[in-house]
Amino acid sequence: MLATTKKTELISTFRTHATDTGSPEVQIAILSARIGELTEHFKTHKKDHASRRGLLMLVSKRRRLLDYLKSHDSDRYREVIGKLGIRK
Repeated sequence: MLATTKKTELISTFRTHATDTGSPEVQIAILSARIGELTEHFKTHKKDHASRRGLLMLVSKRRRLLDYLKSHDSDRYREVIGKLGIRK
């Protein structure tokens, strides 16, 4: 789980207006942080298959959000990809 301070920092970095907490950019940033933490977790816990399933669900959810953003506003899509360093 993400720490509250880290999550707040991500929201303030990726929000589109002052009260934004649920835009695709914010959701993608939070999912990316959680994916990064789980990836580090699997370096030491190789046999944790239950959490691996959760990781795959997070990755697919992030992919769906990226596809939505790409189809609706390609400029915002490229900006998010650039900021987060996600391939593609």
